Amino acid sequence: MTTQISFPRQYSRTLRFTLGAPRSFSVSPDGRRVVFLRSAGGAERANLLQVLDLPKGSAPSERVAADPAALLGAGEEQLSAEERARRERSREGSAGVVAYATDAEVTLAAFVLSGRLFATGLMPGAGDGARELPARGPVLDPRPSPDGRHIAYANTGGELRVIAADGSGDHALAGPSGAEDGEVTWGQAEFIAQEEMDRSRGFWWSPDGDRLLAARVDSTPVQRWWIADPANPERPAAEVAYPKAGTANAEVTVAVLSLDGDRVEVDWDRAAYPYLARVHWSAGGPPLLLVQTRDQRAQLTLAVDPDTGATTPVHAEEDHMWVEPYDGVPAWTAEGRLVRIADEGGARVLAVGDRVLTTSALHVRAVLDVGDEDVLIAASAGEDADPELGEVHLYRVADGGIVRVSEEAGYHSGVRSGAVTVLASAALDRFGAAVRVLRDGEEVARIASYAETPVLTARPVLTLAGKSRIPAAVLLPTGYDRERDGLLPVLMNPYGGPHGQMVLAAQNAHLTSQWFADQGFAVVVADGRGTPGRSPAWEKAIAFDFAGTTLDDQVEALQALADEHPLDLTRVGIRGWSYGGYLAALAVLRRPDVFHAAVAGAPVTDWLLYDTHYTERYLGHPAERPEVYAANSLLADAPKLRRPLQLIHGLADDNVVVAHTLRLSSALLAAGRAHELLPLSGVTHMTPQEEVAENLLLLQVAFLKRSLGLLEVTSR
Repeated sequence: MTTQISFPRQYSRTLRFTLGAPRSFSVSPDGRRVVFLRSAGGAERANLLQVLDLPKGSAPSERVAADPAALLGAGEEQLSAEERARRERSREGSAGVVAYATDAEVTLAAFVLSGRLFATGLMPGAGDGARELPARGPVLDPRPSPDGRHIAYANTGGELRVIAADGSGDHALAGPSGAEDGEVTWGQAEFIAQEEMDRSRGFWWSPDGDRLLAARVDSTPVQRWWIADPANPERPAAEVAYPKAGTANAEVTVAVLSLDGDRVEVDWDRAAYPYLARVHWSAGGPPLLLVQTRDQRAQLTLAVDPDTGATTPVHAEEDHMWVEPYDGVPAWTAEGRLVRIADEGGARVLAVGDRVLTTSALHVRAVLDVGDEDVLIAASAGEDADPELGEVHLYRVADGGIVRVSEEAGYHSGVRSGAVTVLASAALDRFGAAVRVLRDGEEVARIASYAETPVLTARPVLTLAGKSRIPAAVLLPTGYDRERDGLLPVLMNPYGGPHGQMVLAAQNAHLTSQWFADQGFAVVVADGRGTPGRSPAWEKAIAFDFAGTTLDDQVEALQALADEHPLDLTRVGIRGWSYGGYLAALAVLRRPDVFHAAVAGAPVTDWLLYDTHYTERYLGHPAERPEVYAANSLLADAPKLRRPLQLIHGLADDNVVVAHTLRLSSALLAAGRAHELLPLSGVTHMTPQEEVAENLLLLQVAFLKRSLGLLEVTSR
């Protein structure tokens, strides 16, 4: 007799049902190939590099371009500390080929396995397939030149190097001097660029492939923290350059590096604009830099003269709250018009040249492709438009109008080149994302997913809660009957902060919440002010006030939903991770009249310990606004605790370091306030380890049942 696997076990072993799903798509400009990553099954961690051929007049077919098992043989990959850090920043938990880059025509791909450089042809019948190149490693972030003749790569020695695609002529373009060793890197993004700016790259090829723009990062000014492994005291602590709020950042400069060895330093007012947020170099115009002030109230788009290094302002933006860098911009059109996303007239809009091409009906999220005739964007409905709760759609935007590409309701993403678009579509009524390949809007192929089917089905009800119309999802136990079961204890399950939208029109987004609901809870997920996807004003309402705004909206949503759903407001728990962990602990400390138990995972407890770029954007500089940091800290609230609180934290976390939880625990102990503490040895801000991820769900639900007076039953 076969025993059905439990949801916590399945959830953990499938990396939240991401394994086996196709991802990381690239489309050749001629429309003949789609390149992507996918593992061989829903519990297989190693991604293969694969190609979908789209020959005209013939049926589409898939083939493997690179199989890590064939290239490396048996045994686990050996990852450098730098590669582990890159994966932590990108929340990458899989293995095998986790990233790749191609030339402009998508005929050559480069990637890293175990710190070694590999390249493979992508055309049908391309040579001998994947091959290792004799690079000086461990290698990081290899990228072919647009013409496919060379591959540039960074390494753990801080160098930026280039090698011919045939493996000859490997040499350094730039690197640290002896005195700079360990402090200076070329071609790599610094910590806050990766963690907070969504900029993972540190070099960019010119369109003709004869030179590169490269970032030089000097981490000398950044304070050092040491992340120890108490369970293994024989191991030395890891040194981390961590720029906490109010302290010095790494110094970032940019140079133009020619393949023949010439170097031109790029000049801009780095004292006024120290943050390098975005870089773009295409045939439409000169290289572009997007640079920000330290307080992020202003940013400049600069055009770079690659021959002299001089910069010229192209566009300036200011906001008394903050400015944001967005994916895909700034960029040039083929005819040299600047593409940007801007907050204008209370809406987030797309602007091309001197024209704004969208209205308040759309809230623009990202630019996905700049074509010859239009711009492909991702956008959600604007605040004043008819609500499409949790939906994101793709649109083609041109001077003559706007056309929606994604037709069905749901959460859509995509990649485009030329006439071919890869459209990934998730929806509430089905698991996973359907990946369709469109040519001129007509489907020509589908890319299958091998992800496992969950053992449960989420049944969220999406709604707008309260006078503030807070996006929310309500999930009840499978088979719930109101007459039989009555009111249910409530579990609030928020993230609730910047960049974290949870109320999505996608089945997978609600699977964990449904599992908690099936343990006997009414689960409520609320995206209050500060969360993305609605309007600039909604996102920026949290300026200088994390604690008040985000907590108030959780309370409002909870109380409003109780009028329509079977919520027992005398038994309310709350759980969350990262910002959600902060919000959970905040809830029981400051609103024990509403919240009766909390699980706080990896919480920020003192914003003075979090990084510069994120924290100062929202709360200002601590030297200028000490009262803001005090008002948003949890430490002084420790004596107020009178509800059950479970704290969970990975001891190897280098993003929200464990000092946050330990300082709150110490303050609680000093105040004589009992609480539970689960230290996770060897665990970072992610929890990719199968046993850890599984047991964390089980331990949380057991704690919540005890704390809210539910009868103990076997979690399933």
